[in-house]
Amino acid sequence: VQLQASGGGLVQPGGSLRLSCAASGMLFGINVMGWYRQGPGKQRELVATISRDANTNYADSVKGRFTVSRDNAKNTVYLLMNSLKYEDTAVYYCYAERFGEGYWGRGTLVTVSS
Repeated sequence: VQLQASGGGLVQPGGSLRLSCAASGMLFGINVMGWYRQGPGKQRELVATISRDANTNYADSVKGRFTVSRDNAKNTVYLLMNSLKYEDTAVYYCYAERFGEGYWGRGTLVTVSS
């Protein structure tokens, strides 16, 4: 499974961004997809995940601000980020799970700065 993320960039506090991640390769059996992030000097952490049947899970720090969604026909997962804060600055990694095995994309940088 290969994951290609896009949509990162520079945004002001309070602004919005949408990340996309398209999966390719061995797609049969992909269940959970989602996003993790790693901020400066921090460990990688969960942001949000969504199962194939649309069950979602969010980190407390992003609840109410971020929305994860997916298009199963396009094998793509999205992350809509609203009300961005300085502390959301991080490299965001796309994640997919297939038959219990995890796959990672290369990451896309999101910088929240004025």
